Amino acid sequence: MEHTPEKHSKEVDIYRDTWVRFLGYANEVGEAFRALVPVSAVWASYAVATAYVSADALDKGKKAAAAHTEDHGKAVRVAVAVVDTFVWQALASVAIPGFTINRVCAASLFLLGKTTRWPLPVRKWTTTAIGLSTIPFIITPIDRSVDFLLDSSLRKLYDEGEKRE
Repeated sequence: MEHTPEKHSKEVDIYRDTWVRFLGYANEVGEAFRALVPVSAVWASYAVATAYVSADALDKGKKAAAAHTEDHGKAVRVAVAVVDTFVWQALASVAIPGFTINRVCAASLFLLGKTTRWPLPVRKWTTTAIGLSTIPFIITPIDRSVDFLLDSSLRKLYDEGEKRE
């Protein structure tokens, strides 16, 4: 949820409405492939996702600055836009899904090792397939949970600050 006003016409948000949005899922893909690739490749996927999160936060800050050029509380509104976007994206796009896919894949590899006689390469590829197929199912619940978390905590601070102005 953004704290920026809506434009009259629907402006395309490059970070939310285009293929660029998929860069936020890079670390989930990296985690799904963890059993098959060097750990440096997984960390590189986190670098891509973190760059996406940072770019989106800066973009929202620029948009807030442009929308509040005459506003005496401009600096606060820009800071709120950047912090809110960065925290939301860091949790919803990087930390929580990365941890979730990591644990799903670790559990899958462990269980396949205990319950099958498949060769290790087959178990690793199966684990990767399970991890990749999990991604679409975790996005919406994580997004909604992070919205609830921020609405119940950090965003209350923003709202209190706006009431005092």
